[in-house]
Amino acid sequence: MSGSSTYGGYRRVTFQMERRQSPMSFAEGEALPPLDIDLAPLKTARTEAQPGPHDPALSDHANKIRELSQELAGQPQLLALHGLLIAHLRRRAQPAHCAALFLRLWREEADFLLENLDARWLVSAVTTFADHGATEVQRRLGHGLTVLFSTMKLYETERLHSGTEPWQPFPELNRRPRKLALEMDRYSIHGGGLDANMLGRLWEEARQDALIWPLAQHLLVRLDRDDRNVFRRLQQMRRASGRDPVREARSYIRMNDPEPDEMVVSTSRVKKQTDPEQLRWGLVTTARAPLAQIARFAAYHLDLGAAQMDLYLDTPDEDAARFLARDPRLRVVQCDAAYWQGMAEPRPEDHRARQQRNAQASYLASDLHFLGHIDVDEYLMPPLPVAELLAHLPPRCAALQFHAAELLAGSESAFKLTPQDVGHDRRALAAAYPQFGEHLKGGFISHTIGKCLARTGLPGVQVGIHRLRRDGQVVRNTAVVMGGYLGHAHARSFEDFLQRLDFRMTRGSYRKREDDFGLHDVFRIIRAEEGEAGLRRFFDACCADSPGLRARLERYGMLFTHPLELDAKCRRIFGQLPEELPA
Repeated sequence: MSGSSTYGGYRRVTFQMERRQSPMSFAEGEALPPLDIDLAPLKTARTEAQPGPHDPALSDHANKIRELSQELAGQPQLLALHGLLIAHLRRRAQPAHCAALFLRLWREEADFLLENLDARWLVSAVTTFADHGATEVQRRLGHGLTVLFSTMKLYETERLHSGTEPWQPFPELNRRPRKLALEMDRYSIHGGGLDANMLGRLWEEARQDALIWPLAQHLLVRLDRDDRNVFRRLQQMRRASGRDPVREARSYIRMNDPEPDEMVVSTSRVKKQTDPEQLRWGLVTTARAPLAQIARFAAYHLDLGAAQMDLYLDTPDEDAARFLARDPRLRVVQCDAAYWQGMAEPRPEDHRARQQRNAQASYLASDLHFLGHIDVDEYLMPPLPVAELLAHLPPRCAALQFHAAELLAGSESAFKLTPQDVGHDRRALAAAYPQFGEHLKGGFISHTIGKCLARTGLPGVQVGIHRLRRDGQVVRNTAVVMGGYLGHAHARSFEDFLQRLDFRMTRGSYRKREDDFGLHDVFRIIRAEEGEAGLRRFFDACCADSPGLRARLERYGMLFTHPLELDAKCRRIFGQLPEELPA
C-alpha cells in the first residue's frame, strides 16, 4: 500500500467540495416562484431558449435560468423549474421555501416528472432528497441511492478506458488473483449476494415512504433493465461459467412457510426424480374451444417439454381428436354421454366442477412425476426449463405455483404483471391504470393466483382449479416460481371480451363474490350508465395493447415480454395449422 495521499488529504477534499457549494446570487427583483405557484400552466407552457454563453454580469440565478432554458428548450416549464430548484438546493443556502417547493413538485406531479424527465435529472432529484427530504426515510434512501449512482458513474467512466463495451462482461481468464483496496476479499461472483443485498435493501426502503417511492422504484427498475452496468455483467458472468444447476433453479423458487394450523401434505413416500433428463411432467385440461386454439395450446407445451397432456374435449369433436392424435404424447378424451355414464356420478352442470372431476381422474391415473391443471388459454412461461425447476424443487414441496400474467389484448408477447409480483403495493395500480386501478385486483380482469404443477402420488389430495387441496384446505407446503409466470390470454380482443361477458358475469370469473365490490359491480355499472361504449373505454384503458399502457407498466416493472410463437410451434409439432387442413 502506497503511503501518499490520493487527494492531498481530506482538508483539500472538503475545500474542493465546499467551493462548489456557495449560495447562488440573485439580482434585485429576482426570486424563486412562491410556494403556492399554480403548477398546472407550467405543464403545458414551453421553455424558450435564452441564447448566449454564461454572462458574469448576470446573477448566478439568472445564468442558471439561461443554462436550463438552452438545455430544456421546447420542454414543459415545470421541468425547468424542477432543475432550477435542484441547482439552488445543491448549495449551502437557498430561499427558505426552496426545499418545500421541490417536495411539492414530487408530491403533486410525480407521474408527470417521471414521464418527462430523463434519467440524469431523475438521479439529480433523488440526490436532492438526500439533503432535503422531509422524512428520515427520504433522506436515508436519498443518500443510499446517491452513493450507488455516484459510485457507478465513477467506475463505469473508468471502464470506458478498458477497451470493452459497457454491456460486455470481462472474460474469466483475465481475472487477477489480487486483494482489493483496504485488504477486502474479492466478491464471489457465483455464490455472493452483495449485489442483491444492496439493491434489495434500497427497494424495501423505498416502499416505506409514499413521496420518494415512485422516483426511487422508477430508477431501480430502470437500472435492473439496463444492460450497461456491473449488475447485468455479473449476472452474465455467473451464467457463462461455473453453472450450478441446483443453485440456479432454486434461485427462482420461493418456498412458502406454512403456519402451524395450515394444511401440510407429507411427500416422504413419493419417489423424487432429481435428474431433469429423467423427470416427466405433464398437463391436464378440459377444453371447450375451437381446434385451432387447442392445437396451439398443446403444441406450445409439448415444445416446452411436456411428456404427456390429457385433453378432455368438453364438446366432443371427432375431427379435433383425429388432428391431435398425430402426436402420441396427447391423450384425447371425448366427454360425450358415454363418457359421463361411465363415471361414478352424473355430468356436473357447472363447468368448473367438470374441470376438477377430469383433472382428478388424470391425477389418480398419472405415471408422471408432476401434473398441472391449466386451461387452453394459459401458457407456462418458466425462467428455466420446467424439468430443471421441478427436479430441484425442495423435497418437502408438494407443488410449484406459477403466478398469473395477463396477455395484453392484441399482442402475442406482452403481458402485464401484478404489483405484488414485482415488489410493489397497491399504489402502483393507480399509476398504471389511472381511471380504474382501485377496482382491479392486481390490475387484471382475470385471476391473479395462477396455477400449479403438483407432485403425483400424494395421498388424499384434490386437484383444484388453481391450487392443490386436501380436505377442502389449500396445501401450503408449496413453492412459487420467481421470474416465471402462467401467461393468460383471457381476452384477445374487445369482441372476444364482449362475447364472453354475460357468461362470465353469471357463471364465470366476473360473477358476484359475496358482498365485495369487484369487477361484477364495475361492469354492471358501466354497462348501465354508458353501454358498450363504456365497456370499450374500460377495455382500452386496462386491457388493450397500447403504447401508453405499455409505458406505464414498463415504468413500474410490470411489463413482461415472452413471445408465444404459437403458429410456429403448432407447425413444428403437427406439421401444419388446423386451418390448413383440406375442407
